[in-house]
Amino acid sequence: MTSLSRRLHGRLDVSWQHAHRVMYSMSDLNKELFANPIWQALHTHHRRFALSIGDACRYPADIAPFAAVSVPTRSAFRQLALLLEPDEAMSVVADRIPRAGNLRILDTIEVQQMMLPAEVSPTIEAPAGVALLDETHARDMSALARQTLPDYFRERTRELGRYYGVYARDELIAMAGERLMIERHVEISGVCTHPFHRGFGYASALVWQLVRGHRQQGLGSWLHVSAGNRTATALYRRMGFEVFNTILLRKVVRV
Repeated sequence: MTSLSRRLHGRLDVSWQHAHRVMYSMSDLNKELFANPIWQALHTHHRRFALSIGDACRYPADIAPFAAVSVPTRSAFRQLALLLEPDEAMSVVADRIPRAGNLRILDTIEVQQMMLPAEVSPTIEAPAGVALLDETHARDMSALARQTLPDYFRERTRELGRYYGVYARDELIAMAGERLMIERHVEISGVCTHPFHRGFGYASALVWQLVRGHRQQGLGSWLHVSAGNRTATALYRRMGFEVFNTILLRKVVRV
């Protein structure tokens, strides 16, 4: 067991002394914005990444495999198809997708949106072994993602926000970062641990590291988790996250 994992297994309950006032509460959430999170992000905080035609938009392929429409109309999805290369697949949030020419649905996942209430404080202090990741760690991030997040982490995904990681013997064994931002709520994403190093609390330590940064800036912390991922859901519930919405993430391909 590494020194970091020993610290994570200790009974640490460090009170949050230095956070700025968090400028939100669960009751203040504008859930309508979270119902179409990719669209909201690409028209605000991530506008610089947006590739758009009319009522459709998407991230570049090397950033993230996500697209969105303003409203789920046949016209909007036809415009979305124009943004995709032949045989290219993207995931879009939509309760329904009308028949739209050359778009075909490959898969549908029920996804829960979870928010950390303002009254919940981080319970693990910042471990010495947690490092801020940057472009010099890109190869290591991609190697870890290939084993844990093969569909969602791309070459430039790290540009969407800050990422933290844990190294063991010069190998990146766990990481977590930021993705979408809606108003003053930052999504925690890319939470993963190498299969050989699970069970030592790395994921929760990295999530708390991100939460601390959000609290210092007066931001809220939220995340997406597949409704079928009971292990991850249980972890986030133990940390204090609460489900506030459920969406359908549909993977579509241009044929």
